Amino acid sequence: MVEQTNAPKAKKAKKVEEVKTEVAPAETKTESVEAKTEKPKVAEPSKSVQSPAVKVEKVKKEVAVANLISAAISTKQSVAICRMIRRKSITRALEMLELVLQKKLAVPMIGAEIPHRRRALIPHTAGGSGRFPMNATKEFIGLVKQLKANCEVNGIENPQITIAMSNIASRPYKREGRKGKRTHVHLEARMYGGKK
Repeated sequence: MVEQTNAPKAKKAKKVEEVKTEVAPAETKTESVEAKTEKPKVAEPSKSVQSPAVKVEKVKKEVAVANLISAAISTKQSVAICRMIRRKSITRALEMLELVLQKKLAVPMIGAEIPHRRRALIPHTAGGSGRFPMNATKEFIGLVKQLKANCEVNGIENPQITIAMSNIASRPYKREGRKGKRTHVHLEARMYGGKK
């Protein structure tokens, strides 16, 4: 009985060896075919006629845009800063924001029950209420610099901020069910005296 059970195993082993020997020559055939197909390419003679260089002119854009998404700054302060820098040149807006950081210029916040500042600290008003929002101002300085770079890339000369708006973003939850503050800011600049 032992011989009978070993006989099928011996047949299977012979079949496996035959299959292995059959597969091996097939692999060498594919390798030789690949070797034959990789012939060195003959270089074509170069053309003596040169095609004229075609210059693609870059279309100047009329608008440069900078966005700030879900910034951790106060929406109320952002609205006040947007109101302050709207319709100003980018260089003037940067100067104003730097003065706010130095506490030499207050951001006007009208009707927000905020204490009054002396006349020299609030532009274009006789006194009035205002604050020095430091965190929001730092974010805005980076955003206005980004807008300035976008204006240079788009070829906008003498840019003026035409649209400055801030919106409430979705507020994440913090510890103990409190909500964090988030704000979206959108700035657009166009050439001064151009289309509005």
